[in-house]
Amino acid sequence: MNAIKTLLLITIFTLGFTTVNAQSKVAHINTEELIAAMPESKALQAKLEKLGKTYDDEVNTKEAELKAKFQRYNAEFKTQTEETNKQRTQEVQQEAQKIEQYKAEAMKDLQKQQNEGLKPIIEKAMKAIEDVAAEQGFDYVLNVNTLVVAKGKDLLPDVKAKLGIQ
Repeated sequence: MNAIKTLLLITIFTLGFTTVNAQSKVAHINTEELIAAMPESKALQAKLEKLGKTYDDEVNTKEAELKAKFQRYNAEFKTQTEETNKQRTQEVQQEAQKIEQYKAEAMKDLQKQQNEGLKPIIEKAMKAIEDVAAEQGFDYVLNVNTLVVAKGKDLLPDVKAKLGIQ
């Protein structure tokens, strides 16, 4: 008798979960495409490119100054004392290291600016996705980049419309 009750309970739970799963609506969206299409992303990209160019210009100026100094020191090498040449070599090496440090800090700053700039953009996109999914009655929205087969509704056009993106 207990075995029959257990079997009956398992059957009820299995059918219940199957029914719940069958009623779930699933859609998909390409979040990368959505975020790239947002005007805020384009503005952020322009800002980062401008900042990157500024850093590149500064690095190029510093490298040109170092190259000129190196060439001058190299031309004066035979007329200088061994001690002076040793100090100049160390000076050039230290300046080269400073330039490399500056490059690393610039890259780090660009990455930080990108991360900080993307955070509100991603939040806005996710909110729009959630709103559209709720309006259209979807229980699950999957990112198209992780799907093997995408036969469900694509929310990208609807979310773009909600955000005013063409």
